[in-house]
Amino acid sequence: MSLIQVNNLSFYYEGSYDEIFDQVSFQIDTNWKLGFIGRNGRGKTTFLNLLLGKYEYTGTIDASVMFDYFPYEVKDQTESTLMVLERINPDYEFWKVCRELTLLHVSDDIWERPFETLSYGEQTKVLLGILFSKENHFLLIDEPTNHLDLETREIVKEYLNKKKGFILVSHDRNLLDGCIDHVLSINRTNIEVVQGNYSTWFTNKSRQDAYELAENERLKKDINRLKQAATQSKRWADEVESTKIGAKSEKYEKCIDTRAFVGEKSKRMQQRRKNLQRRQEKEIDEKAGLLKNIEEKEEIILKPLKYHQSVVVEAKDLSLAYNEKIVCESVNFQVKTGMCLALQGRNGSGKSTILKKIMGEEITMTGTMIVPGGVIISYVPQDSSFLKGNLREYARECGIDESLFKQFLRKLDFTREQLDKNMEEFSAGQKKKVLIARSLCEQAHLYVWDEPLNFIDILSRIQIEELIQRYKPTIIMVEHDQAFVEHLADEIVKL
Repeated sequence: MSLIQVNNLSFYYEGSYDEIFDQVSFQIDTNWKLGFIGRNGRGKTTFLNLLLGKYEYTGTIDASVMFDYFPYEVKDQTESTLMVLERINPDYEFWKVCRELTLLHVSDDIWERPFETLSYGEQTKVLLGILFSKENHFLLIDEPTNHLDLETREIVKEYLNKKKGFILVSHDRNLLDGCIDHVLSINRTNIEVVQGNYSTWFTNKSRQDAYELAENERLKKDINRLKQAATQSKRWADEVESTKIGAKSEKYEKCIDTRAFVGEKSKRMQQRRKNLQRRQEKEIDEKAGLLKNIEEKEEIILKPLKYHQSVVVEAKDLSLAYNEKIVCESVNFQVKTGMCLALQGRNGSGKSTILKKIMGEEITMTGTMIVPGGVIISYVPQDSSFLKGNLREYARECGIDESLFKQFLRKLDFTREQLDKNMEEFSAGQKKKVLIARSLCEQAHLYVWDEPLNFIDILSRIQIEELIQRYKPTIIMVEHDQAFVEHLADEIVKL
């Protein structure tokens, strides 16, 4: 056992006034299975990069282990998987790597295959297995289950549950519950380390938030009272000062002694006011500093359109193919008004292809796909890398109300400063929030969402869950967050 000790860590990006970390201190046991939780943009990936030595910082990070990062960047994906292994771990023992891949349900025929021919799930499992085969290395795992189907997610969860010595950044509640024993949480004003899995952390945080919310209401009343007292003190002092100069001082002009008395009284009163003001301001700052870690999930209002027919989309014996290769066949479902339907299946089973067909893409088809005329659709794609420019321009391009759009983003934890940045500067999770917020601003009969939650933080996922449960928009979606699907889906179609 050894410790990773972080002392007085401070960091901000050059050219930015946003301080990511400010005098942060904590320690981590290298035997822990540590889940890393926090809102998008709070610095999770940044902290991993600091551990890797990619940025300069103040303070200290002391560790007796080497750090590795997942996802590992394979620069030449045309090389064989065996060559990739040799590049990542030149000192590998083949039997150890094979043992890891057996635990991950990877077949033995992958070694001579070009890495690029492996499926996304196979690549994920191979890289995890190789990295965990390295001795005296502490693995930093960043969102390993994005784009993975449910079956592969379960395999990865079971595998990580058998491991130790890692930090896992993930927003997948099921994954976190299944494989971690400690939580590192980036809150609004601090970083804390607690024992337990995600559910333990969330239960305790909910209780703490409820307590802090009640305490905050009391503190806000105290702050208002102190501000009113400060205003009254200033008014009294100003009234005394006005007897020294101006209209109220005219009757005292003939008496020098009186004028001197009033001047001295005014001076003392002003000094008392300043002293009182300093004390009040200090007390206000102290009390305001206690309004700290509540993650307020502000209500979001949605106004979906209601279609005049009960069925919005229908598939009958639907089969789809690309270049004569069938990706799905004999699919049947109905999406009715106010219903949430989830498509599930292994990667490559045709889930996203069905959504693209609903959107009108030219795809070879047999059977029927019925989307009645006049149905207005709002679409959230998987990819968000195309987002460029500022939010104002994007809102104008999409024909949505800019103020409402930014209001949605504020409720999803965007700061006012972030609203003025170009989208190229956003984290992956923030970009997905832009797509979700844009979709929610569009009044539509049907919301078609393709893996909308990739990279989005847990608290924002809960907000979106509660929104859908409250307003019952008509949705067909592909999503691998098991908790999200279980909470929302009226019907699940397995492909």
